[in-house]
Amino acid sequence: MAKTLKEKLGGMIPKLREDRAKLMKLHGAVKISEATIAQAIGGMRGIKGMVCDTSVVEPDTGLIIRGNPIMKIKDRLPEEIFWCLLIGKFPTKDELAQFQTELKRNGKVPDYVWKVLKAMPATSHPMAMLDTAILAMENESAFRKAYSKGMNKMDYWIPTLEDAMRIMGTIHTIAAGVYRIKYHKAKLIKPSRVLDWAADYAKMLGLPPHKGETADMMRLYLTLHCDHEGGNVSANTCHTVGSALSDPFYAVSAGLNGLAGPLHGLANQECLNWILQTMKKFKGAPTEQQIRDYAWETLNSGKVIPGYGHAVLRVTDPRFTAFNAFGKKYMKDDPVFQTVDRVFTIVPQVLKEHGKAANPWPNVDAGSGALLYYYGLREFEYYTVLFSVSRSMGMLSQQVLNRALGTPITRPKSVSTDWLWAQVNNKGRNTPLPKK
Repeated sequence: MAKTLKEKLGGMIPKLREDRAKLMKLHGAVKISEATIAQAIGGMRGIKGMVCDTSVVEPDTGLIIRGNPIMKIKDRLPEEIFWCLLIGKFPTKDELAQFQTELKRNGKVPDYVWKVLKAMPATSHPMAMLDTAILAMENESAFRKAYSKGMNKMDYWIPTLEDAMRIMGTIHTIAAGVYRIKYHKAKLIKPSRVLDWAADYAKMLGLPPHKGETADMMRLYLTLHCDHEGGNVSANTCHTVGSALSDPFYAVSAGLNGLAGPLHGLANQECLNWILQTMKKFKGAPTEQQIRDYAWETLNSGKVIPGYGHAVLRVTDPRFTAFNAFGKKYMKDDPVFQTVDRVFTIVPQVLKEHGKAANPWPNVDAGSGALLYYYGLREFEYYTVLFSVSRSMGMLSQQVLNRALGTPITRPKSVSTDWLWAQVNNKGRNTPLPKK
């Protein structure tokens, strides 16, 4: 008999707790990282100071989900990915069907959420609408209610999982509603009783089906953006808020606020905008030489070419490769996709010649927007909402596991600038700058 997600987790957690306690007891004093002044000032980049078992990002291979390189599992359903993020293995056919049924049972969006969204100013950003809706649904939190009544801390993960299922069951419906309310797309479309999570999202957006291609594109998009280890802004923010025992509605809403930033989830719209500007300049899909010239023009003006470079990766993002392969299969004659593909051929060479890019290769944002644009999503500012629907899987799975393992509150030690100066050969603030 297939087990539910809760039953699977319940069977795993005692061993996970035992392993964590053993690691702490026997090897807790082992140093795993050192921090420099540059890292302390520069956003703690590269400092190893937290644990995330759902995924890792290796500089030379890209995203790995529970030991599975993303390119090997890109055709899995998002529901399978979420299960794997939590369990470490993919569900059986029966377990997947049971899990999908459970998600649909958690799919009712309270009426007050729609009233809140419809009451927001017409100029509200779609990310602000999504964040607000998730926060408004905190009223539904099973964790908050259970904690208020009093409960054993060893059981914190159980109502956390209930909240995770509630958010997973509704976030795609809410996101689709945000789209239709914000952009005046007529009445809301009710969720399906039979479609999978991604296909249902595409249907509720009201996108043309394109003989099933739109649903396939949405499955790929939601799978590829599902998680990106624990240190990125959205995951780290969600983790920090959740570490205070704030329930998942608070924590995910906070994480999505981070995702809304131009240096994080908002980047995909900037990438497509640059592509369309290039096409406008050359009155259509530009030639490779025209792309080369415009790339140099962009760089020489002090601007960057959006979508190229990554904080961790030193190779082409495999998620870009997956999107590019999808485009070549289904939309190879589309001018926007052709431009994205030609940019991929030319821009890394230009960045190498320019010499200031540590990583000249494209990240996922360089290609995702072209697919969304082709299948009918032309409202750029909405793109980060799609990212959010996907990334909720990573944030929620990490929070459930952290509650199961009793991960303590996040509280790093900060130091003052004077303290940093005091560490530099004890010379203090008056140390002269090195001569160039």
